[in-house]
Amino acid sequence: MNRILGYWFLFLLFTIQASGKTPTDSLLKELNKAMEKSAVYDSIKLRGIERIKQGLPAAANNPVLRFNIYHQLYDAYKVFNFDSAFIYAQQLELLAEQLRDPVKITDSKVKLGYVLLSSGMFTETMAFVNTIDATDAPDSIKIEFYLMKSRLYFDLADYNQDKYYSPAYIKQASTYIDSALQLIPVNSFEYRYNKGLQLFKMGDIPGALAIYPNLDQPGISDRKLAISACTLGSIYEAIHNTDTAIVLMTRSAIADIHSSTKETMASYSLATLLFERGDIKNASHCIERAIGEAVFYGARQRKVMVSSILPIIEHERINTAEERTKSLLIYAAIVTLLLVALVVLAITVFRQVQKLKTAQRIITAAHLKQQEINNQLLEANKIKEEYVGYCFNINATYIGKIEKLKQGLEQKLSDGKPAEVRFLVNNINIRQEREELFTNFDRVFLKIFPHFVGEFNALFDKENQVMLKENELLNTDIRIFALIRIGISDNEKIARILEYSVNTIYAYKTKIKKRSLVPSEEFENHIMSIKAL
Repeated sequence: MNRILGYWFLFLLFTIQASGKTPTDSLLKELNKAMEKSAVYDSIKLRGIERIKQGLPAAANNPVLRFNIYHQLYDAYKVFNFDSAFIYAQQLELLAEQLRDPVKITDSKVKLGYVLLSSGMFTETMAFVNTIDATDAPDSIKIEFYLMKSRLYFDLADYNQDKYYSPAYIKQASTYIDSALQLIPVNSFEYRYNKGLQLFKMGDIPGALAIYPNLDQPGISDRKLAISACTLGSIYEAIHNTDTAIVLMTRSAIADIHSSTKETMASYSLATLLFERGDIKNASHCIERAIGEAVFYGARQRKVMVSSILPIIEHERINTAEERTKSLLIYAAIVTLLLVALVVLAITVFRQVQKLKTAQRIITAAHLKQQEINNQLLEANKIKEEYVGYCFNINATYIGKIEKLKQGLEQKLSDGKPAEVRFLVNNINIRQEREELFTNFDRVFLKIFPHFVGEFNALFDKENQVMLKENELLNTDIRIFALIRIGISDNEKIARILEYSVNTIYAYKTKIKKRSLVPSEEFENHIMSIKAL
């Protein structure tokens, strides 16, 4: 029956495809629903743990009973939270030493080794498990010990990915699985699973599929389903049967959520498969779940592995959904997971992020500066256009007047009337011409800066604001700073235009600045900040 397991999956895929659905449609929907309810499953888990802890006060003076309660708490925490599992494993070892019970001592040491391995502390685990002698332990503890050591070497092989060391690690792991299989009943679920795992790691995929247990047999727990489905998914991934691998990894991830298992690989593996298939949305959900599980449990190697693909998936998701680019390089190729290496990695990533932020601030500042310059150029162009037209118009008017005067003078001189020539010359009103010049300047200036007078007066309190006379567009006080606003800031030039002395212009400016609400040295900056229409 188990030999046709691979054909069963092919039949499943054929049935789903015949109905017009993809293999993962319904399962991914179920997974998303499970993710939404994960907090509910976790609360059930925590309530169960609290019920176990309620027995501790009664066991205060009974070390054997306390050992059993600590054993239950360890089992509850070992795939849920590393810190708590580690504490209770230590308590088990301490109590076992106090009881001087060799079986309990070995049992507690094996459990402590398992939780160290689950957290990703390979160096510490290797050093610790080499101190354990399970020779005289019961078969159940020996099986647990051998399987734990086989997992240690398999994990080292997967982590190193080295063509020299990895084969040696796999061979060593296989030896320990052989030792465990001699003690496990043949044809049991555990035997078939571990034998299938061994054959897969040794490269015999057909053999692994042939012996692998049926995942749909009655009574299988969520924990067993999660582990076996994840491993079987890896087998199908190795033979590039991605659709079946996704189905299995999804089932594993759902079972992990149902059992509140945080020490897991399914979410990470599923995210990788979905990302490679182009399902960015679900890949993003899964990788977020994976990093949350790794952080919650405290699995160091899981956090490193997840961190290596998380930025890639998020970057692709942002590009697809929001058309933004956001990339982050993650350095995760390290030989050991010593605390110093993790700190160095964290510092490296932090510095990279700070450099990106600094570069972004520089780019943003340059953009704002460029925008400000563009606005100033637009304003300058408008001023130039208005005043070029104004100058041409004034010049044309004055040329017309000069031509008319010239014709009149020539006529009077040809008629021999010098007295009337003098009358024509004396009839020219320079003051009126200058007033007309100022009026034209004021009209053009207010066309460009219609709110100038109001914003100018806003720099003074009510008593010191400039009050214009009826029909007066600008007066001398405002006209001085109007010239400054269009770029004429030299006192000598302003004096020449307004027909005042340089000292008079300086006195005007000083008097006006002293009356303002802003510091004198900042007054002209406020004038220059008044915007054109």
